[in-house]
Amino acid sequence: MMDKLPVFDNHDSRIKYYELLLKRDSLDDIPMYSLPDGYSFVFYKSGDRDKWIEIEQSAKEFETYEQGLASWNRFFEGKDSELACRMVFIENEYGEKVATATAFYDIHGRYKSGAGWLHWVAVRREYQGRGLSKPLIGYVLSLMRKLGYTHAKIPTQTTTWLACKIYLDFGFVPIPQNAINSRDGWRIIKTLTNHSALGEFDCAEALEILEDNSK
Repeated sequence: MMDKLPVFDNHDSRIKYYELLLKRDSLDDIPMYSLPDGYSFVFYKSGDRDKWIEIEQSAKEFETYEQGLASWNRFFEGKDSELACRMVFIENEYGEKVATATAFYDIHGRYKSGAGWLHWVAVRREYQGRGLSKPLIGYVLSLMRKLGYTHAKIPTQTTTWLACKIYLDFGFVPIPQNAINSRDGWRIIKTLTNHSALGEFDCAEALEILEDNSK
């Protein structure tokens, strides 16, 4: 089955899109990873908005600056004081911001469990594959715990399948209702990652994975 599939990018629109939601019931015993030499963690400072947009756009979360600005305004506008202790960047040895993630919460108020939400994890395109993602996620989850959260959720999607694999590596699992609503999405992730945490799902066939762009 896998030999019928193309080699997928980290963020690939050829994969059928499903919304995925994961949870981790405890923020104890978070796996921690060291940053490679020359990199460091820094917190958001006023004026970092466009750096955030640049990173997210480079990682293909947005196609345009305007899309990034709209998302920033939706999630973070007017919240500088919160972001100063919640939004994390990785800087390289030259002080350039190359990755980001945020220890946040459900801005819509739909979920009443009081979970922390890991938001907008992204690494600049040219810095992907350098061992930054796992240190970043571990650091922000540990920050979330310091902020008083005891459990966490992560919203993601099938098109960012590799990020989903990393979240599963950190002990996150599909939220039960999402496992039902997006079962075919999780079947896609099972095929692309063969992750042991997805044992309850059968694999998707190639035609179930590839988006039909002929419409």
